[in-house]
Amino acid sequence: MLQRLLFGLITVTSLTLVGCAHSPQQLSPQPKLTTQLAPVGRGQPVVVRVVDGRPSPTLGTRGGMYPETSAISVSSADLIPKLQAQAEAAVRLLGFTPTANAMNAPTLTVTLAELKYQSPKDTMYVTEATIGATFRSDVKNGGRTYSGRYGASLDQRFGMAPNQETNTKLVSDVLSDALTRVFKDPTIGRLLSE
Repeated sequence: MLQRLLFGLITVTSLTLVGCAHSPQQLSPQPKLTTQLAPVGRGQPVVVRVVDGRPSPTLGTRGGMYPETSAISVSSADLIPKLQAQAEAAVRLLGFTPTANAMNAPTLTVTLAELKYQSPKDTMYVTEATIGATFRSDVKNGGRTYSGRYGASLDQRFGMAPNQETNTKLVSDVLSDALTRVFKDPTIGRLLSE
């Protein structure tokens, strides 16, 4: 009887501790422009490049008892083509024609400078997270240049640890917000159209 009770106690304790550990998550966010853009161009070609300037594909950890096992990451190979497609769509909406290479055409380089996910590391359960994204834009047209930084963040509270689907949506929303801010900057359209 005592042996069964001890075995049951060990089993429950093990399951509880396993519940405190989180598995790593590889997210595949779907960033989208979240607003309409007023056209300022007249179909001029613009070379559009999106690059990943992050030091690592890891955004952070989901925290919990063993944060080192709960990394959240987004691969460059998955994300950059999606951001490239959205940047080209935004350039079209601004009235320009995105092109891979055109002699003497203005260039717009959008760099994903930062993508992070922070949750408290000193608690056993994940109850909140701060997700942030920062883009840098570099515009060159002839001898004129312009650079800007655009960020978005979200503080989210949870009743229970967020699953991969929830985290994917949160990261997608923050990326979408920050990317939209890039193309709402009127200086970008103005410099590209000169």
